Amino acid sequence: MSRPVDGEIGSPTVAPDRHPRLAVAVLCAAGIVVALMQTIIVPLIPQLPTLLDAAPQNTSWALTITLLVGAVVTPIGGRLGDMYGKRLMLVASMICVALGSVIGALATTLPVFLIGRGMQGLGFGTIALGISVMRDIVPPRHLGSSVGTMSASLGVGGALGLPFAAAIAQHVSWHALFWACAAAAIAGAIGIALTVPESASRTGGRFDVVGALGLIAMLVCLLLPLSKGSVWGWADPLTLGLFGGFVVIAVLWALVERRVANSLIDLAVAAERPVLLTNIASVATGFAFYSMQLIPIQLLMAPTASPNGLGMDMLTASLVLAPSGVLMFVFSHVSARLTAAFGPRVSLATGGIVIGVGYIVFIVALVVAWDLTWWLMLVVASLIGAGLGIAYSAMPALIMRSVRVEQTGEANGVNALMRVVGTSTSAAVVGMILTWSTVAAPEPDGTVVSVPAETGYLWASGISLGACVLAIALALAIPPRPPLYVEDV
Repeated sequence: MSRPVDGEIGSPTVAPDRHPRLAVAVLCAAGIVVALMQTIIVPLIPQLPTLLDAAPQNTSWALTITLLVGAVVTPIGGRLGDMYGKRLMLVASMICVALGSVIGALATTLPVFLIGRGMQGLGFGTIALGISVMRDIVPPRHLGSSVGTMSASLGVGGALGLPFAAAIAQHVSWHALFWACAAAAIAGAIGIALTVPESASRTGGRFDVVGALGLIAMLVCLLLPLSKGSVWGWADPLTLGLFGGFVVIAVLWALVERRVANSLIDLAVAAERPVLLTNIASVATGFAFYSMQLIPIQLLMAPTASPNGLGMDMLTASLVLAPSGVLMFVFSHVSARLTAAFGPRVSLATGGIVIGVGYIVFIVALVVAWDLTWWLMLVVASLIGAGLGIAYSAMPALIMRSVRVEQTGEANGVNALMRVVGTSTSAAVVGMILTWSTVAAPEPDGTVVSVPAETGYLWASGISLGACVLAIALALAIPPRPPLYVEDV
Protein backbone atom coordinates (compact mmCIF):
# COMPACT_ATOMS: atom_id res chain seq x y z
CA MET A 1 0.00 0.00 0.00
CA SER A 2 1.40 3.36 -0.99
CA ARG A 3 0.22 6.84 -0.33
CA PRO A 4 -0.04 9.97 -2.48
CA VAL A 5 2.38 12.82 -2.03
CA ASP A 6 1.27 16.07 -0.46
CA GLY A 7 -0.05 17.58 -3.67
CA GLU A 8 -2.20 14.60 -4.62
CA ILE A 9 -5.74 13.97 -3.55
CA GLY A 10 -5.67 10.21 -3.63
CA SER A 11 -6.38 7.80 -6.44
CA PRO A 12 -9.90 6.71 -7.29
CA THR A 13 -10.93 3.12 -6.96
CA VAL A 14 -11.63 2.33 -10.59
CA ALA A 15 -10.94 5.37 -12.70
CA PRO A 16 -10.79 5.02 -16.48
CA ASP A 17 -7.76 6.11 -18.46
CA ARG A 18 -9.84 8.66 -20.38
CA HIS A 19 -11.24 11.70 -18.64
CA PRO A 20 -15.06 11.31 -18.48
CA ARG A 21 -15.64 14.96 -19.38
CA LEU A 22 -19.33 14.55 -20.18
CA ALA A 23 -20.07 12.93 -16.83
CA VAL A 24 -18.15 15.67 -15.01
CA ALA A 25 -20.01 18.38 -16.96
CA VAL A 26 -23.38 16.78 -16.10
CA LEU A 27 -22.46 16.53 -12.42
CA CYS A 28 -21.38 20.18 -12.35
CA ALA A 29 -24.60 21.25 -14.09
CA ALA A 30 -26.58 19.30 -11.48
CA GLY A 31 -24.63 21.09 -8.75
CA ILE A 32 -25.54 24.46 -10.26
CA VAL A 33 -29.23 23.47 -10.38
CA VAL A 34 -29.18 22.53 -6.69
CA ALA A 35 -27.33 25.72 -5.75
CA LEU A 36 -30.03 27.71 -7.53
CA MET A 37 -32.58 26.37 -5.03
CA GLN A 38 -30.93 28.45 -2.29
CA THR A 39 -31.35 31.80 -4.04
CA ILE A 40 -34.37 31.57 -6.35
CA ILE A 41 -36.69 32.26 -3.43
CA VAL A 42 -35.02 35.55 -2.41
CA PRO A 43 -36.80 37.84 -4.92
CA LEU A 44 -40.12 36.29 -3.94
CA ILE A 45 -39.84 36.73 -0.17
CA PRO A 46 -41.50 40.20 -0.08
CA GLN A 47 -44.35 38.95 -2.30
CA LEU A 48 -45.03 35.59 -0.64
CA PRO A 49 -47.48 36.92 2.00
CA THR A 50 -49.69 38.21 -0.83
CA LEU A 51 -49.11 35.30 -3.20
CA LEU A 52 -49.87 32.63 -0.59
CA ASP A 53 -52.22 34.61 1.69
CA ALA A 54 -50.00 34.14 4.75
CA ALA A 55 -48.34 36.23 7.44
CA PRO A 56 -44.81 37.51 6.69
CA GLN A 57 -43.35 35.80 9.77
CA ASN A 58 -44.69 32.48 8.47
CA THR A 59 -43.53 32.89 4.87
CA SER A 60 -39.94 33.28 6.12
CA TRP A 61 -40.05 29.50 6.62
CA ALA A 62 -39.68 29.20 2.84
CA LEU A 63 -35.97 29.91 3.38
CA THR A 64 -35.56 28.14 6.72
CA ILE A 65 -37.09 24.78 5.81
CA THR A 66 -34.87 24.32 2.76
CA LEU A 67 -31.77 25.08 4.83
CA LEU A 68 -32.77 22.62 7.57
CA VAL A 69 -33.66 19.78 5.19
CA GLY A 70 -30.55 20.37 3.10
CA ALA A 71 -28.26 20.36 6.14
CA VAL A 72 -29.77 17.13 7.45
CA VAL A 73 -29.80 15.25 4.16
CA THR A 74 -26.23 16.05 3.09
CA PRO A 75 -24.35 13.76 5.52
CA ILE A 76 -27.11 11.15 5.42
CA GLY A 77 -27.11 11.12 1.61
CA GLY A 78 -23.33 10.79 1.60
CA ARG A 79 -23.52 7.74 3.87
CA LEU A 80 -26.29 6.15 1.78
CA GLY A 81 -24.21 6.77 -1.32
CA ASP A 82 -21.26 4.92 0.22
CA MET A 83 -23.55 2.04 1.18
CA TYR A 84 -25.82 1.60 -1.84
CA GLY A 85 -24.27 3.55 -4.72
CA LYS A 86 -23.56 7.23 -5.32
CA ARG A 87 -25.20 7.39 -8.76
CA LEU A 88 -28.46 6.07 -7.31
CA MET A 89 -28.45 8.73 -4.61
CA LEU A 90 -27.57 11.46 -7.13
CA VAL A 91 -30.52 10.54 -9.34
CA ALA A 92 -32.81 10.36 -6.28
CA SER A 93 -31.62 13.81 -5.17
CA MET A 94 -32.42 15.39 -8.55
CA ILE A 95 -35.83 13.71 -8.64
CA CYS A 96 -36.60 15.21 -5.22
CA VAL A 97 -35.64 18.67 -6.51
CA ALA A 98 -37.89 18.17 -9.54
CA LEU A 99 -40.87 17.02 -7.46
CA GLY A 100 -40.38 19.86 -4.99
CA SER A 101 -40.25 22.38 -7.83
CA VAL A 102 -43.49 21.02 -9.33
CA ILE A 103 -45.21 21.22 -5.94
CA GLY A 104 -43.94 24.79 -5.54
CA ALA A 105 -45.19 25.74 -9.00
CA LEU A 106 -48.67 24.37 -8.25
CA ALA A 107 -48.90 25.63 -4.66
CA THR A 108 -51.58 28.13 -3.71
CA THR A 109 -51.22 27.85 0.08
CA LEU A 110 -48.21 28.19 2.35
CA PRO A 111 -48.20 24.61 3.77
CA VAL A 112 -48.08 23.09 0.28
CA PHE A 113 -45.42 25.57 -0.80
CA LEU A 114 -43.29 24.65 2.24
CA ILE A 115 -43.57 20.96 1.37
CA GLY A 116 -42.21 21.79 -2.07
CA ARG A 117 -39.36 23.86 -0.63
CA GLY A 118 -38.51 21.06 1.78
CA MET A 119 -38.31 18.56 -1.06
CA GLN A 120 -36.04 20.92 -2.97
CA GLY A 121 -33.78 20.84 0.08
CA LEU A 122 -33.49 17.04 -0.27
CA GLY A 123 -31.29 17.65 -3.29
CA PHE A 124 -28.64 19.63 -1.40
CA GLY A 125 -26.40 16.58 -1.01
CA THR A 126 -25.78 16.54 -4.76
CA ILE A 127 -22.53 18.54 -4.68
CA ALA A 128 -20.94 16.43 -1.93
CA LEU A 129 -22.05 13.21 -3.68
CA GLY A 130 -20.78 14.51 -7.02
CA ILE A 131 -17.36 15.23 -5.53
CA SER A 132 -17.28 11.75 -4.02
CA VAL A 133 -18.20 9.95 -7.23
CA MET A 134 -15.45 11.80 -9.09
CA ARG A 135 -12.90 9.98 -6.95
CA ASP A 136 -14.23 6.77 -8.48
CA ILE A 137 -14.50 7.74 -12.15
CA VAL A 138 -11.91 10.46 -12.88
CA PRO A 139 -8.22 9.67 -13.54
CA PRO A 140 -5.87 11.00 -10.84
CA ARG A 141 -4.28 13.60 -13.12
CA HIS A 142 -7.67 15.22 -13.75
CA LEU A 143 -9.21 14.70 -10.33
CA GLY A 144 -8.12 18.00 -8.79
CA SER A 145 -9.58 20.19 -11.54
CA SER A 146 -12.79 18.13 -11.71
CA VAL A 147 -13.36 18.34 -7.97
CA GLY A 148 -12.62 22.07 -8.06
CA THR A 149 -15.17 22.62 -10.81
CA MET A 150 -17.80 20.66 -8.88
CA SER A 151 -17.08 22.67 -5.73
CA ALA A 152 -17.36 25.92 -7.69
CA SER A 153 -20.84 24.98 -8.94
CA LEU A 154 -22.12 26.14 -5.53
CA GLY A 155 -20.85 29.66 -6.15
CA VAL A 156 -21.92 29.75 -9.79
CA GLY A 157 -25.45 28.67 -8.93
CA GLY A 158 -25.63 31.05 -5.99
CA ALA A 159 -24.37 34.03 -8.01
CA LEU A 160 -26.59 33.37 -11.01
CA GLY A 161 -29.63 32.46 -8.93
CA LEU A 162 -30.60 36.01 -7.98
CA PRO A 163 -30.59 37.58 -11.47
CA PHE A 164 -32.14 34.42 -12.95
CA ALA A 165 -34.94 34.37 -10.39
CA ALA A 166 -35.48 38.14 -10.44
CA ALA A 167 -35.71 38.25 -14.26
CA ILE A 168 -38.17 35.36 -14.59
CA ALA A 169 -40.31 36.41 -11.62
CA GLN A 170 -40.40 40.02 -12.87
CA HIS A 171 -41.00 39.42 -16.57
CA VAL A 172 -42.86 36.07 -16.64
CA SER A 173 -44.26 34.71 -13.35
CA TRP A 174 -43.10 33.06 -10.16
CA HIS A 175 -44.79 29.82 -11.29
CA ALA A 176 -42.60 29.80 -14.40
CA LEU A 177 -39.55 30.06 -12.16
CA PHE A 178 -40.41 26.80 -10.41
CA TRP A 179 -41.37 25.04 -13.65
CA ALA A 180 -37.96 25.98 -15.06
CA CYS A 181 -36.27 24.51 -11.98
CA ALA A 182 -38.29 21.30 -12.36
CA ALA A 183 -37.25 20.95 -16.01
CA ALA A 184 -33.59 21.55 -15.14
CA ALA A 185 -33.69 18.96 -12.33
CA ILE A 186 -35.30 16.33 -14.58
CA ALA A 187 -32.66 16.98 -17.22
CA GLY A 188 -29.99 16.60 -14.53
CA ALA A 189 -31.41 13.26 -13.34
CA ILE A 190 -31.53 11.89 -16.89
CA GLY A 191 -28.02 13.16 -17.62
CA ILE A 192 -26.61 11.51 -14.48
CA ALA A 193 -28.33 8.22 -15.23
CA LEU A 194 -26.94 8.18 -18.79
CA THR A 195 -23.38 9.44 -18.25
CA VAL A 196 -22.22 8.70 -14.70
CA PRO A 197 -21.02 5.11 -14.12
CA GLU A 198 -21.86 3.43 -10.86
CA SER A 199 -19.11 3.25 -8.25
CA ALA A 200 -17.49 -0.11 -7.72
CA SER A 201 -16.83 0.46 -4.01
CA ARG A 202 -19.82 0.11 -1.68
CA THR A 203 -19.77 -0.56 2.03
CA GLY A 204 -23.18 -2.21 2.22
CA GLY A 205 -24.42 -3.05 5.69
CA ARG A 206 -27.39 -1.83 7.69
CA PHE A 207 -28.27 1.86 7.75
CA ASP A 208 -27.88 3.49 11.17
CA VAL A 209 -31.45 4.69 11.72
CA VAL A 210 -30.87 5.72 15.35
CA GLY A 211 -27.81 7.74 14.34
CA ALA A 212 -29.74 9.43 11.54
CA LEU A 213 -32.62 10.38 13.84
CA GLY A 214 -30.17 11.70 16.42
CA LEU A 215 -28.37 13.75 13.77
CA ILE A 216 -31.68 15.19 12.57
CA ALA A 217 -32.68 16.20 16.11
CA MET A 218 -29.24 17.66 16.80
CA LEU A 219 -29.15 19.77 13.61
CA VAL A 220 -32.71 21.02 14.08
CA CYS A 221 -31.84 22.14 17.62
CA LEU A 222 -28.78 24.00 16.28
CA LEU A 223 -29.86 25.42 12.93
CA LEU A 224 -33.46 26.32 13.79
CA PRO A 225 -32.58 28.86 16.54
CA LEU A 226 -29.71 30.19 14.39
CA SER A 227 -32.22 30.83 11.60
CA LYS A 228 -35.12 32.12 13.70
CA GLY A 229 -33.39 33.57 16.76
CA SER A 230 -33.59 37.12 15.45
CA VAL A 231 -37.37 36.73 15.12
CA TRP A 232 -38.01 34.85 18.36
CA GLY A 233 -35.42 36.79 20.38
CA TRP A 234 -32.01 35.43 21.38
CA ALA A 235 -33.00 35.34 25.06
CA ASP A 236 -36.37 33.71 24.36
CA PRO A 237 -36.89 30.42 26.26
CA LEU A 238 -37.53 28.57 22.98
CA THR A 239 -34.25 29.78 21.48
CA LEU A 240 -32.23 28.97 24.59
CA GLY A 241 -34.04 25.65 25.04
CA LEU A 242 -33.18 24.52 21.52
CA PHE A 243 -29.51 25.45 21.97
CA GLY A 244 -29.49 23.53 25.26
CA GLY A 245 -31.19 20.59 23.55
CA PHE A 246 -28.46 20.64 20.91
CA VAL A 247 -25.74 20.24 23.54
CA VAL A 248 -27.52 17.39 25.32
CA ILE A 249 -28.42 15.52 22.13
CA ALA A 250 -24.92 16.00 20.68
CA VAL A 251 -23.32 14.39 23.75
CA LEU A 252 -25.77 11.45 23.80
CA TRP A 253 -25.52 11.00 20.02
CA ALA A 254 -21.72 10.88 20.15
CA LEU A 255 -21.78 8.29 22.95
CA VAL A 256 -24.18 6.08 21.00
CA GLU A 257 -22.39 6.47 17.65
CA ARG A 258 -19.05 5.40 19.12
CA ARG A 259 -20.63 2.06 20.11
CA VAL A 260 -22.42 1.33 16.82
CA ALA A 261 -20.63 -1.07 14.48
CA ASN A 262 -21.91 0.53 11.26
CA SER A 263 -22.35 4.11 12.47
CA LEU A 264 -23.76 6.92 10.33
CA ILE A 265 -20.60 8.98 10.86
CA ASP A 266 -17.29 7.44 11.87
CA LEU A 267 -16.40 9.75 14.76
CA ALA A 268 -12.92 8.27 15.07
CA VAL A 269 -12.12 9.41 11.53
CA ALA A 270 -13.90 12.76 12.02
CA ALA A 271 -11.75 13.41 15.10
CA GLU A 272 -8.43 12.80 13.34
CA ARG A 273 -6.41 15.98 13.03
CA PRO A 274 -6.49 16.52 9.22
CA VAL A 275 -10.25 15.92 8.98
CA LEU A 276 -11.12 17.84 12.15
CA LEU A 277 -9.06 20.91 11.24
CA THR A 278 -10.43 20.91 7.70
CA ASN A 279 -14.00 20.79 8.98
CA ILE A 280 -13.45 23.61 11.48
CA ALA A 281 -11.79 25.67 8.75
CA SER A 282 -14.84 24.95 6.58
CA VAL A 283 -17.10 26.47 9.25
CA ALA A 284 -14.95 29.62 9.36
CA THR A 285 -14.80 29.89 5.55
CA GLY A 286 -18.55 29.35 5.26
CA PHE A 287 -19.04 32.17 7.76
CA ALA A 288 -16.87 34.54 5.70
CA PHE A 289 -18.61 33.46 2.50
CA TYR A 290 -22.16 34.16 3.65
CA SER A 291 -21.31 37.49 5.24
CA MET A 292 -20.45 38.81 1.81
CA GLN A 293 -23.76 37.45 0.53
CA LEU A 294 -25.56 39.62 3.08
CA ILE A 295 -23.55 42.86 3.06
CA PRO A 296 -23.19 43.92 -0.62
CA ILE A 297 -26.79 43.32 -1.65
CA GLN A 298 -28.01 45.56 1.18
CA LEU A 299 -25.61 48.35 0.25
CA LEU A 300 -26.46 48.16 -3.44
CA MET A 301 -30.22 48.22 -2.78
CA ALA A 302 -30.24 50.76 0.07
CA PRO A 303 -31.77 54.17 -0.79
CA THR A 304 -29.28 56.75 -2.04
CA ALA A 305 -30.28 58.98 0.89
CA SER A 306 -28.86 56.40 3.32
CA PRO A 307 -25.15 56.13 4.21
CA ASN A 308 -23.36 54.50 1.25
CA GLY A 309 -26.66 53.37 -0.34
CA LEU A 310 -26.69 52.98 -4.14
CA GLY A 311 -30.45 52.68 -4.71
CA MET A 312 -30.41 49.75 -7.16
CA ASP A 313 -33.25 47.31 -7.75
CA MET A 314 -32.65 43.64 -7.01
CA LEU A 315 -32.05 42.58 -10.61
CA THR A 316 -29.40 45.27 -11.20
CA ALA A 317 -27.75 44.64 -7.84
CA SER A 318 -27.58 40.88 -8.43
CA LEU A 319 -26.05 41.45 -11.87
CA VAL A 320 -23.29 43.51 -10.24
CA LEU A 321 -22.52 40.59 -7.93
CA ALA A 322 -22.91 37.82 -10.54
CA PRO A 323 -19.25 37.95 -11.77
CA SER A 324 -18.13 36.73 -8.34
CA GLY A 325 -19.66 33.34 -9.14
CA VAL A 326 -17.84 33.20 -12.47
CA LEU A 327 -14.55 34.01 -10.72
CA MET A 328 -15.24 31.29 -8.18
CA PHE A 329 -15.48 28.87 -11.10
CA VAL A 330 -12.29 30.16 -12.75
CA PHE A 331 -10.22 30.12 -9.57
CA SER A 332 -11.29 26.59 -8.71
CA HIS A 333 -8.89 25.56 -11.49
CA VAL A 334 -6.21 27.79 -9.99
CA SER A 335 -6.80 25.90 -6.75
CA ALA A 336 -6.22 22.58 -8.52
CA ARG A 337 -2.83 23.83 -9.78
CA LEU A 338 -1.89 25.13 -6.34
CA THR A 339 -2.87 21.79 -4.81
CA ALA A 340 -0.81 19.85 -7.33
CA ALA A 341 2.23 22.04 -6.65
CA PHE A 342 2.05 22.74 -2.92
CA GLY A 343 -0.70 20.61 -1.42
CA PRO A 344 -4.35 21.33 -0.53
CA ARG A 345 -3.62 22.92 2.84
CA VAL A 346 -1.68 25.69 1.07
CA SER A 347 -4.60 26.14 -1.33
CA LEU A 348 -7.03 26.46 1.59
CA ALA A 349 -4.80 29.01 3.31
CA THR A 350 -4.38 30.94 0.05
CA GLY A 351 -8.13 31.06 -0.44
CA GLY A 352 -8.54 32.44 3.08
CA ILE A 353 -5.94 35.13 2.36
CA VAL A 354 -7.69 36.25 -0.84
CA ILE A 355 -11.06 36.39 0.94
CA GLY A 356 -9.43 38.38 3.73
CA VAL A 357 -7.99 40.87 1.22
CA GLY A 358 -11.52 41.44 -0.06
CA TYR A 359 -12.73 42.27 3.45
CA ILE A 360 -9.72 44.52 4.07
CA VAL A 361 -10.49 46.52 0.91
CA PHE A 362 -14.09 46.91 2.04
CA ILE A 363 -13.16 47.95 5.60
CA VAL A 364 -10.55 50.46 4.38
CA ALA A 365 -13.12 51.94 1.99
CA LEU A 366 -15.52 52.49 4.89
CA VAL A 367 -12.90 53.82 7.29
CA VAL A 368 -11.35 56.35 4.89
CA ALA A 369 -14.81 57.35 3.62
CA TRP A 370 -14.35 56.32 0.00
CA ASP A 371 -17.47 56.39 -2.11
CA LEU A 372 -18.80 52.83 -2.23
CA THR A 373 -19.52 52.81 -5.95
CA TRP A 374 -20.91 49.77 -7.69
CA TRP A 375 -17.54 48.96 -9.23
CA LEU A 376 -15.85 48.96 -5.81
CA MET A 377 -18.48 46.51 -4.58
CA LEU A 378 -17.80 44.46 -7.71
CA VAL A 379 -14.07 44.38 -6.88
CA VAL A 380 -14.71 43.33 -3.27
CA ALA A 381 -17.22 40.63 -4.25
CA SER A 382 -14.88 39.39 -7.00
CA LEU A 383 -11.95 39.04 -4.59
CA ILE A 384 -14.10 37.05 -2.21
CA GLY A 385 -15.48 34.93 -5.05
CA ALA A 386 -11.93 34.15 -6.22
CA GLY A 387 -10.86 33.24 -2.70
CA LEU A 388 -13.87 30.99 -2.25
CA GLY A 389 -13.10 29.22 -5.51
CA ILE A 390 -9.62 28.40 -4.20
CA ALA A 391 -10.71 27.48 -0.66
CA TYR A 392 -13.84 25.47 -1.48
CA SER A 393 -11.92 23.39 -4.04
CA ALA A 394 -9.20 22.58 -1.51
CA MET A 395 -11.57 21.26 1.16
CA PRO A 396 -12.66 18.07 -0.68
CA ALA A 397 -9.02 17.46 -1.61
CA LEU A 398 -8.02 17.58 2.06
CA ILE A 399 -10.90 15.31 3.04
CA MET A 400 -10.37 12.71 0.29
CA ARG A 401 -6.68 12.28 0.97
CA SER A 402 -7.44 11.62 4.64
CA VAL A 403 -10.22 9.00 4.47
CA ARG A 404 -10.64 5.58 2.91
CA VAL A 405 -12.33 5.32 -0.47
CA GLU A 406 -15.45 3.69 0.97
CA GLN A 407 -15.91 6.65 3.36
CA THR A 408 -15.65 9.38 0.73
CA GLY A 409 -19.38 10.14 0.51
CA GLU A 410 -19.85 10.23 4.27
CA ALA A 411 -16.78 12.42 4.85
CA ASN A 412 -17.63 14.88 2.08
CA GLY A 413 -21.20 15.06 3.36
CA VAL A 414 -19.98 16.00 6.84
CA ASN A 415 -17.63 18.61 5.37
CA ALA A 416 -20.48 20.12 3.35
CA LEU A 417 -22.55 20.18 6.55
CA MET A 418 -19.78 22.17 8.28
CA ARG A 419 -20.05 24.82 5.56
CA VAL A 420 -23.80 25.00 6.19
CA VAL A 421 -23.15 25.49 9.91
CA GLY A 422 -20.78 28.32 8.99
CA THR A 423 -23.26 30.03 6.68
CA SER A 424 -26.08 29.63 9.21
CA THR A 425 -23.95 31.11 11.98
CA SER A 426 -23.00 33.99 9.68
CA ALA A 427 -26.64 34.64 8.84
CA ALA A 428 -27.45 34.81 12.55
CA VAL A 429 -24.47 36.88 13.70
CA VAL A 430 -24.19 39.28 10.76
CA GLY A 431 -27.96 39.60 10.48
CA MET A 432 -28.15 40.47 14.17
CA ILE A 433 -25.40 43.08 13.87
CA LEU A 434 -26.92 44.73 10.81
CA THR A 435 -30.36 44.74 12.44
CA TRP A 436 -29.13 46.26 15.69
CA SER A 437 -27.25 49.12 14.02
CA THR A 438 -29.78 50.82 11.80
CA VAL A 439 -30.58 54.35 10.67
CA ALA A 440 -33.70 55.78 9.05
CA ALA A 441 -33.51 56.57 5.32
CA PRO A 442 -36.21 57.95 2.97
CA GLU A 443 -37.17 56.00 -0.16
CA PRO A 444 -37.80 57.92 -3.44
CA ASP A 445 -41.56 57.61 -2.85
CA GLY A 446 -41.25 59.32 0.53
CA THR A 447 -41.54 56.26 2.76
CA VAL A 448 -38.93 55.89 5.48
CA VAL A 449 -37.07 52.59 5.86
CA SER A 450 -34.46 51.31 8.31
CA VAL A 451 -31.10 50.40 6.81
CA PRO A 452 -27.85 49.22 8.44
CA ALA A 453 -25.51 51.96 9.64
CA GLU A 454 -21.83 52.16 8.72
CA THR A 455 -20.78 50.85 12.13
CA GLY A 456 -22.84 47.71 11.54
CA TYR A 457 -21.05 47.02 8.28
CA LEU A 458 -17.69 47.60 9.97
CA TRP A 459 -18.41 45.20 12.81
CA ALA A 460 -19.81 42.53 10.49
CA SER A 461 -16.82 42.83 8.14
CA GLY A 462 -14.34 42.81 11.02
CA ILE A 463 -15.79 39.60 12.47
CA SER A 464 -15.76 38.01 9.00
CA LEU A 465 -12.12 39.03 8.55
CA GLY A 466 -11.40 37.32 11.86
CA ALA A 467 -13.06 34.17 10.49
CA CYS A 468 -10.68 34.34 7.51
CA VAL A 469 -7.68 34.59 9.82
CA LEU A 470 -8.94 31.56 11.77
CA ALA A 471 -9.40 29.57 8.54
CA ILE A 472 -5.84 30.43 7.43
CA ALA A 473 -4.36 29.40 10.79
CA LEU A 474 -6.29 26.11 10.80
CA ALA A 475 -5.26 25.35 7.22
CA LEU A 476 -1.59 25.82 8.02
CA ALA A 477 -1.96 23.61 11.12
CA ILE A 478 -3.12 20.67 8.99
CA PRO A 479 -0.31 18.10 8.64
CA PRO A 480 1.44 18.49 5.27
CA ARG A 481 1.42 14.75 4.64
CA PRO A 482 -1.69 12.56 4.36
CA PRO A 483 -2.23 9.70 6.83
CA LEU A 484 -0.64 6.35 6.03
CA TYR A 485 -3.95 4.56 5.53
CA VAL A 486 -4.92 6.52 2.39
CA GLU A 487 -4.76 3.91 -0.33
CA ASP A 488 -3.19 4.56 -3.70
CA VAL A 489 -4.90 1.84 -5.67
